[in-house]
Amino acid sequence: MDIEITPKFRVSYPSVFKPKVNTLSKQEEYSVVALFEHKADSPEFKKLKLLAEKALIKKWGKDKAAWPKNLKSPFRDQADREKVVEGKATMPPGYVKGNVFINLKSKTKPGVVDQQVKPILDEAEFYAGCYAIAAITASAYDQAGNRGVAFYVKNIQKVAEGEPLSGSVKPEDHFAPVDL
Repeated sequence: MDIEITPKFRVSYPSVFKPKVNTLSKQEEYSVVALFEHKADSPEFKKLKLLAEKALIKKWGKDKAAWPKNLKSPFRDQADREKVVEGKATMPPGYVKGNVFINLKSKTKPGVVDQQVKPILDEAEFYAGCYAIAAITASAYDQAGNRGVAFYVKNIQKVAEGEPLSGSVKPEDHFAPVDL
C-alpha cells in the first residue's frame, strides 16, 4: 500500500475524533476536507497525482484508453462548494475559487498528532481553520456508475494554528479574568 504525505492544507469540516454517517454510503466514517492554497496544476500535487494514477492502474490496468470515461478527480476546485443564497453567491469560510480541495476519509480512526508528534487528545485543539498535513492512500472506485479515485487518511499532523473557520471564538478571546 503506497502512502504519501500531503502538502500543508487548511482543515475544513473535521470529523477525525468521532465518525459521521456518510450521506451517500450510509456508513460511518472519519473525514476531513483539505483546503490547499494551490491550483490543480501546481507541482505540489505531483506525488498525490502519481498516487491517484497508481490506484487507477491497479483497478483498470496500464492502458489508459481502456479506463472508464468521465472519471471523477479527487482534486476539486474550491468553487465547487459555492452556493447561491437569496440570489447571492457565497462560499464556505476559507474556500477560494481556483484553489484545490480534497476530501480525505477513513473507516478507521486516524491518528492525530501535534507539531511534536504527540497525540492530540483535546478535540478543540484540532479545528476547522488550523493547518495540517496527512498521510494518505488512494483507491479507485466504481460504485453505482460513479468512478474515480478516493483518498483515505491514515494519520494527520497539525502543523500550525489558523483563524477558526466556524466563527466560534474561544471564551478567553471574549472575557478577561474577574476578581470576586
